[in-house]
Amino acid sequence: MVDAALIQQCADPALKPAIVETFIERAGSQDPLTVAVRSGNRVVLVPRPSTPDEAMELVRQHVGRNIVRVGITQYPAGVDVAEAGELKPDLVDACANLRIGTALFAKVHRIVTKWYGNPTDKEVLPQVFDDAIIAWQTGYFDGTAVFQAPDPAEVKLTEPTPEGEGETAEQRGDHTAAGDSDSGRETANTDPKKAGIRIDLSGIAREK
Repeated sequence: MVDAALIQQCADPALKPAIVETFIERAGSQDPLTVAVRSGNRVVLVPRPSTPDEAMELVRQHVGRNIVRVGITQYPAGVDVAEAGELKPDLVDACANLRIGTALFAKVHRIVTKWYGNPTDKEVLPQVFDDAIIAWQTGYFDGTAVFQAPDPAEVKLTEPTPEGEGETAEQRGDHTAAGDSDSGRETANTDPKKAGIRIDLSGIAREK
């Protein structure tokens, strides 16, 4: 489990600590040097880095050609840069990764929350959070590329009830979180800003 003091110090204040903890548990990593690489639905095996420099070298080798997730939050490397040379070592720094990762997830959560009509019903909130997690993992919600989408900043995020008290989006058979099946498979682009995030959720489960 990520240290509570680190969450308090570094996580985006828009998310309550309990939300951050659950987000990392379900979609992140305990190791700030974790680099996960995928090509379409295929996991690309890469050596496990032992230093920040090795981790960043892995990221630079694959970003723009494959889908790369980095660090504690499994941040989608390349979404905010034009080329690999612009990537910063912050990606593999625990505090910096937590800061940028939770800020981006907060935006994704707001997008999903707005789609649901900004609900406050405790029975609906777990569904909203489940769909936000899937949107983070796939990069899409209801056909929208969530990492590049505008931020509905007026939406206030509400803490969901503990995991297990509500059905997940997958259990409900709700496919809106992943969006259209074709849009979720957008071919990797040399421009990281336009690259889709394509994640095989079953593969994520095995890695965890």
